Amino acid sequence: MNFKKLSISFALLIFAIYAGLVLSIFYFFSAPLFLKIILSERTLFSIRLSLMAATMATALSVAFAVPSAYALSRFEFKGKDIIDTILEFPMIVSPAALGALLLIFFNTPLGGFVQKNTFQFVFAFAGIVLAQFVTTLGVATRLLKAALDEIPRRYEDVARTLGASPLSAFLTVTLPLARRGVLASVILTWAKALGEFGATIMVAGSMAMRTETLPVAIFMRLASADIDGTVVLILILVSVGFCILYAARLLAKGSCGA
Repeated sequence: MNFKKLSISFALLIFAIYAGLVLSIFYFFSAPLFLKIILSERTLFSIRLSLMAATMATALSVAFAVPSAYALSRFEFKGKDIIDTILEFPMIVSPAALGALLLIFFNTPLGGFVQKNTFQFVFAFAGIVLAQFVTTLGVATRLLKAALDEIPRRYEDVARTLGASPLSAFLTVTLPLARRGVLASVILTWAKALGEFGATIMVAGSMAMRTETLPVAIFMRLASADIDGTVVLILILVSVGFCILYAARLLAKGSCGA
């Protein structure tokens, strides 16, 4: 067997592992039960809550990540390597640990002051958004930096020689050129926020019809030995996830071909 066939075999093996896991849930699938559960008030609430929280967390993450990614992509400054390394923090620390860190923070005098004078985060919708924001911020910055790195800096330099300000050059030259990569980054960040579980349940809890997102609902169904309900919720999350990943892949291909 040559190296090409060997490498393809491993790729197919990886596909088989994940495909097998996804296909296994259809053993418990029942169309009538699927419709009953997906149309239930509790499931619809979880879907709406997940979509709202993921969208808000992504918007916040991108708002912070775009200028941060631009600074890391274009400038040299003291502490850059440390900041660049910290971006990996959510990847090496489990989401549950991040959620625990947030809870610890809110038990400090400063954290108590923040909750008292802004929003109630613990066991509240704001806590879901915050948990997803914290777990996606580093990923969003890393993805956006990679997208901006693909755009040569000389384009901005030319725009500035023609009288454009640094901000104008970024908004009218760099950002449009990197639009596909940026959009793909936003989509992937949203998908990660949608599937976030560990930090969410630590900060916001698992209260039905209040803080129960789709991943939390899956956990609660499984904890109560409701396999059929778990299967339905997993199918919803997997279907959304596949659509999101496919859209991001199409955008990435378009970016490479542009």
